[in-house]
Amino acid sequence: MKVGTEISLTEVLKKYFGFDSFKGNQELIIRNVLIGKDTFVLMPTGGGKSLCYQLPSLLMDGTAIVISPLIALMKNQVDSMRSFSEEHGIAHFLNSSLTKLQIEKVKQDVLNQKTKLLYVAPESLTKEENINFLKKIKISFYAIDEAHCISEWGHDFRPEYRRIRPIINRIGPTPLIALTATATPKVQHDIQKNLCMLEANVFKSSFRRPNLYYEVRSKENVTKEIIKYIKNNPGKSGIIYCLSRKKVEELTETLKVNGVKALPYHAGMDSATRTENQDKFLMEDVDVIVATIAFGMGIDKPDVRFVIHYDIPKSLEGYYQETGRAGRDGGEGKCIAFYSYKDIQKLEKFMQGKPVAEQEIGKQLLLETVSYTESSVCRVKQLLSYFGEEMRNNCDNCDNCLHPKTRFEGKDYIVKALKAILAVKEKFKADHVASILAGVKNNAVKSYKHHKIELFGIGDEKDTKFWGAVIRQALITRLVEKEIENYGLLKLTEKGHEFLKNPFSFMLTEDHVYKDTEDDDEIITPAMKSGTVDEELFSILKDLRKKTSRTLNLPPFVIFQDPSLEDMAIQYPVTTEELQNITGVGTGKAKKYGKEFVELIKNYVDEKEIIRPQDMIVKSVVNKSGLKVYIIQSIDRKIPLDDIAVAKNIDMSALLDEIESIVNSGTKLNLDYYIDYVIDKEHQKEIFDYFREEAESESIEEALQELGEDEFTEEDIRLMRIKFISEMGN
Repeated sequence: MKVGTEISLTEVLKKYFGFDSFKGNQELIIRNVLIGKDTFVLMPTGGGKSLCYQLPSLLMDGTAIVISPLIALMKNQVDSMRSFSEEHGIAHFLNSSLTKLQIEKVKQDVLNQKTKLLYVAPESLTKEENINFLKKIKISFYAIDEAHCISEWGHDFRPEYRRIRPIINRIGPTPLIALTATATPKVQHDIQKNLCMLEANVFKSSFRRPNLYYEVRSKENVTKEIIKYIKNNPGKSGIIYCLSRKKVEELTETLKVNGVKALPYHAGMDSATRTENQDKFLMEDVDVIVATIAFGMGIDKPDVRFVIHYDIPKSLEGYYQETGRAGRDGGEGKCIAFYSYKDIQKLEKFMQGKPVAEQEIGKQLLLETVSYTESSVCRVKQLLSYFGEEMRNNCDNCDNCLHPKTRFEGKDYIVKALKAILAVKEKFKADHVASILAGVKNNAVKSYKHHKIELFGIGDEKDTKFWGAVIRQALITRLVEKEIENYGLLKLTEKGHEFLKNPFSFMLTEDHVYKDTEDDDEIITPAMKSGTVDEELFSILKDLRKKTSRTLNLPPFVIFQDPSLEDMAIQYPVTTEELQNITGVGTGKAKKYGKEFVELIKNYVDEKEIIRPQDMIVKSVVNKSGLKVYIIQSIDRKIPLDDIAVAKNIDMSALLDEIESIVNSGTKLNLDYYIDYVIDKEHQKEIFDYFREEAESESIEEALQELGEDEFTEEDIRLMRIKFISEMGN
């Protein structure tokens, strides 16, 4: 259909896509494309960006070229377009996944004018044969999807995207529509400049998603917290983002053994497995996908109910993009991020060795993330401010709004901050201005001689973190803005200048202080779990242990050590499987000694009508690449213990700690090859007999006193105690 006469777009929308009305700016955008104007679209995830180029492509002469970075997304959109039409060739994609025969079929359909939409990966666009092919056809317009990939300041920069404009120029100038779900003013400017579309009509939808709840939690016991959340939200779909592939695999395994239907997704997996896992998530065969940021851009699942960030992301744009996958149907969407400053330090280390310019960009983006997480201002206000949108009222749907921190009068602090920005001629970033206010003579301050200006140290009663928060709140209220061309340089707005002339009451909020601890990267051990020992049960369990020890003619500590009984008296395990998760109890011990213990605990729980914390226990997963497995394998190969210690860069005492932990959990180890080398047979027998016949506890100190410190070392006793427990108990 040619464009010329007035078209009833609503009729076309209903005919092809089945919708009765447009959302937001969709109709205005489509009309702009139809009259051949360059168009820039900023629309949040779930806002309906695809329709803005799909519908006009059906109405215009020629083929629309859609440049998209994701093969999975291309396939989904092509399938979607084909479902709206009787003509199979109405949409095609051209990328590396096709065979030569398939590529020929695509090109033939395009030449025969059957194809209205051709999806192309940016890498495919650069191939000479494809450039020559596109020169032969009539192109209605180009749509550049995920346009933030063009900008080095964007969260997903792809160098090949910066080559799009020169290639379009070679093929022949045609109108453009660039679309993105996330772009700060800086990124937007960068995209338009690179695509030579600074004069384009810009359509910016609000980034506000009222159904999304935002929360940042301190990074403590993360695995336990995540399992607790999922258990409290049974059957709901969710995505958990981790920064590393290793953490994705570990967390997925932990979720599985705790009864959560979860699958991993990361770029290190083969394509078929990734696709299979994604499809299982879409088909609701699993509830949770644990993923790196490789997952989600091509996902069109409307009922994702939660997005959890195990690790804080590298940029707020990335964070907003990922959280945007929640609640796309307008229903519930919980966005929870776990934060520790250690994560930021790790990300900074990853940047080392990269070009200086890239490091500078990365650090600036990280600084924005830190500001967001630590601030006590409305989360949504901060996010919208970051994307250049002002929100007057609080969202009342984030942790900071629902649990507000202390507020205090900040008029004088704001005045000082604005004066400091002017004193350095509006040519410096927030951290530099904060250092001047706090009176910190760091290298940057001294190199610009800013420690000699009159305002230096004007706020030295507060630290740089406090002044950073003041500046951040001045930015959110538009007293200050960041210069677009020189990202991060602070300038006073007209409103800021007015404030300096006539200061008024300005309430500030105290920032959060997050503990600098995090999940112990291993799985949570029962010793870390909260709970008080049930003294009555503990006493009954000790009696049973004593009885069992007499029956088996073994010291009580060989069966279960006191910390194990204490944990049983906190967790109340009532099955052998649950008993395996008690501290110091592995599969071997649980099966060998556990039956009577779990029966006793079950009767006790029933009799006392105790509500157990068992559902909240995080079961452990063997870390296949962990130290313990390495030790077991090395001992099986009869490698001397001192060589194992050197290989793992630990001392002998720490190595024996690990070996004791392995043996106490029920694993049998044979250390004879090493013990025979360091302790003579007579001394071995003396220590072994002591533990079998005389010892009242496993105490090394008591053994040394009894056997004689002049004749035996602590290491001798520990080695023989390991041998004794391994042989007699396991």
